[in-house]
Amino acid sequence: MQTRKLGQFEVSAIGLGCMSLSHAYGAPPPRERAEAVLLGALDAGYTFFDTAAVYGLGHNETLVGEVLGPHRDKFVLASKCGITDATGTQRGIDGRPETLKALCDVSLRRLNTDVIDLYYLHRWDQRVPIEESVGALADLVQAGKIRSIGLSEVSADTLRRAHATHPITALQTEYSPWTRNPEIAVLDACRELGVAFVAFSPVGRGFLAGGVRDAARLEEGDFRRGMPRFQGEAFARNLELLSRFEAIARDAGCTPAQLCLAWLLAKGDDIIPIPGTTNPDHMREDAAAAEVVLSPEIIARVDATVNGETVVGSRYSPQLQASVDTERMPGE
Repeated sequence: MQTRKLGQFEVSAIGLGCMSLSHAYGAPPPRERAEAVLLGALDAGYTFFDTAAVYGLGHNETLVGEVLGPHRDKFVLASKCGITDATGTQRGIDGRPETLKALCDVSLRRLNTDVIDLYYLHRWDQRVPIEESVGALADLVQAGKIRSIGLSEVSADTLRRAHATHPITALQTEYSPWTRNPEIAVLDACRELGVAFVAFSPVGRGFLAGGVRDAARLEEGDFRRGMPRFQGEAFARNLELLSRFEAIARDAGCTPAQLCLAWLLAKGDDIIPIPGTTNPDHMREDAAAAEVVLSPEIIARVDATVNGETVVGSRYSPQLQASVDTERMPGE
């Protein structure tokens, strides 16, 4: 797979988001299938793996550590702190320096590693100045426990404040044809500061890949059930966009998921999508997107079809929206 720069690292142009192997989209897959996804990803050319303490409250970090630990020299490892207590067993936004430092030690043990290459503040705890939370992560860099610092779901202003405290290597937030919030300000801020942009949910939480055609069939515990875009009239109208998006993918000679990923890669060589999946075949399909070259006409059709004005519904519920610092699209 082609590669891209991520601070001091050279990583595969498409990384693997590991969340769905433990968390968020219904029941996790059986261990055997999770291992097939992770080990198959190494074989497919992925060299960038993304996890977090909150995914399964330790399950995901432990899984990644057990399965990929023996191959630690073959990939760049990212994890995240800030949405659990210091033990990593209770959910709740906590950006206090003492919590972040204690949790890092827990994550190192779970991940079966001596150092985490990229450690994100998963959410900014707005009760704690961003400078204090990032200062704690800078102490972890100095101690050799992490190699670089990232931020997740923050605004351009917060990124600048954090970067003035310690250089930020990467900013991660949701970005896909149907989530354009980064285009408001934070993507430009990343480029201004030389910060890599890591795009999570790059296929629209599975929607643009055709993975959700009937929202009523989402499993109990699937957090998409609480997202406005997957509810009622909004979902019905978004399904109309999906059929048009699938037609564009056919004309481009790729799958809808590959169209999303190739579209992101075409938006800038500083963008690294991290799709997640529980299906080994989908993992390989995503990897192949790195070789898809889209014509300007196809990119223009995607932009005109699925965008901040045509997608119906906010990306988060009001409760979840209150937990993030990202710029909002009109109507959110």
